Amino acid sequence: MTGRDGGADLHPVGNSPVVILVRPQLADNVGACARAMANGGLFHMRLVAPRDGWPQEKAWRMASGADRILDAATVHETVADAVADLHHVFATCPRPRHIVKPVLTARGAATELREICKRDLRTGLLFGPERAGLDNDDMAEADALVRFPLNPAFMSLNLAQAVMVMAYEWWTAADETPPRTLMTNETQVATKGRLDNFLTHLVDQLDACGFLRNVPKRPGMVRNLRHLFQRGEVTDQELRTLHGVVTELAIGRRRRGRLETEADPAPGP
Repeated sequence: MTGRDGGADLHPVGNSPVVILVRPQLADNVGACARAMANGGLFHMRLVAPRDGWPQEKAWRMASGADRILDAATVHETVADAVADLHHVFATCPRPRHIVKPVLTARGAATELREICKRDLRTGLLFGPERAGLDNDDMAEADALVRFPLNPAFMSLNLAQAVMVMAYEWWTAADETPPRTLMTNETQVATKGRLDNFLTHLVDQLDACGFLRNVPKRPGMVRNLRHLFQRGEVTDQELRTLHGVVTELAIGRRRRGRLETEADPAPGP
């Protein structure tokens, strides 16, 4: 069941935390955790006393191609054994405990883990069983606790969701993707010069058709039109389309004018 050739070409991404699943109950959940880990660039998985033994075929079916994470997973009898070679361990803790330890949000934990990993120290994240979570003895192996700031009225997460939250925060802690971008496909955002050229074209035609005939209001109307187009990132393709629209409207107006003139009967004597 191990050593498979299928799945995505996954490999460790730098020095990243070990995900330690303590007494996981369902192989399906282990596979879903591997999938979440792959999303966030985590690779190292350790299992502590899995209820149904290991390996389990269901885990690979649920991993959706994250096979190599499962192939490389190791099994340990105790939490102490699973963390023995690590320097810092954080434990997820969904409920308040009578323990004196630092408590971090998922984002705060990811930031600290990044800083620790930069020092070439090995780190781990403990996740408890699906039914009850980590017990006090498990958390005694951890340096700090992690709690997710969720809706206080409903903070229930399944195991894979909890791993996904931490995997996401780990990845985004070093990700430089801008928070907002404009997808332009094969065009590009128009320069101010090109936009001004279109607005000149538009205003000329609005003057010609009489839309701006109210002289006192004309400057304000022109400014409003400029504000309308300036506040968005208009693309070159959109400007070409708008140029075509204005041109066709002007051609149509001239044609209608000629037809109406031709249709008028000649004045009588």
